[in-house]
Amino acid sequence: MAGPTAYRETERLRLRPARLADASALMPILGDRKSRPYTFNIESLRECRRHIAANECQRRKLGYALWVVLEKADSRVIGFGGLYDDPFDTGWGPEIAYHFLPDVRGRAYATELARYSLTVARELNLPEVRAFAHPDNIASMRVLEKAGFVEERFVPRMDRFLYRRKLST
Repeated sequence: MAGPTAYRETERLRLRPARLADASALMPILGDRKSRPYTFNIESLRECRRHIAANECQRRKLGYALWVVLEKADSRVIGFGGLYDDPFDTGWGPEIAYHFLPDVRGRAYATELARYSLTVARELNLPEVRAFAHPDNIASMRVLEKAGFVEERFVPRMDRFLYRRKLST
């Protein structure tokens, strides 16, 4: 298994740990309220750096956290996601998240990232992984279903469905 700071690759994506210097590249992804109506949005570079730092702290503690996602074809930063344990909403355990630039959505990158994240979860011998999707975010629910997640229940305080994927270890 690759170490927690190693680059990883899928068929079309290159994944790497985030650096504080990535904040400006991630703002168009994490701060675009118009194209991300179903999830949180980062309001400033300072807040983006805080998210990066918190996720990288999780990587050091747990061996996994969200990756910066680059398109292999041109090395452009196109997303932020993967396997993580949310440092801002603790208690859910390992989760999968995916956030992409609007111009690359619809290319199945989220599904590719979700499936690869499950491979990493198996490497780490995690018994299960969770994910959340807003009821109106049909595309996200389809990604989770294609990756083998099963809808478990609605979580009213989050206005999200909780999905679960059990893993054979």
